[in-house]
Amino acid sequence: MTGIAYAQGAGAGVGAASGIASFVPLILIFVVFYFLLIRPQQKKAKEHQAYLNDLKKGEKVITGGGIHGRITGLTDSTVTLEIAENVRIKVTRSSIMGSAEAMANAPAKKGGS
Repeated sequence: MTGIAYAQGAGAGVGAASGIASFVPLILIFVVFYFLLIRPQQKKAKEHQAYLNDLKKGEKVITGGGIHGRITGLTDSTVTLEIAENVRIKVTRSSIMGSAEAMANAPAKKGGS
């Protein structure tokens, strides 16, 4: 009878260890995703927010819709762009994607599909 009780006790200990071991791959996957996907994305978002906060009048920028213009006015939430002689539009700050000079100097990406 002690043999049966001993066998059940030993099996319970192995089951608990295998339960913890089954979570190790999930934890490793999360760590890999954090360093390869989440962290770089947060860093890029922080840099873009700093760029938007440092916008100045006279800078040439490109919006998310592809409109090129020069900044003529700034408020907390909007930017006034001059896109042609005496043609001005207002866009939200978050729609500004970057500097026109930086975008022009960036290497073109080739789409493979």
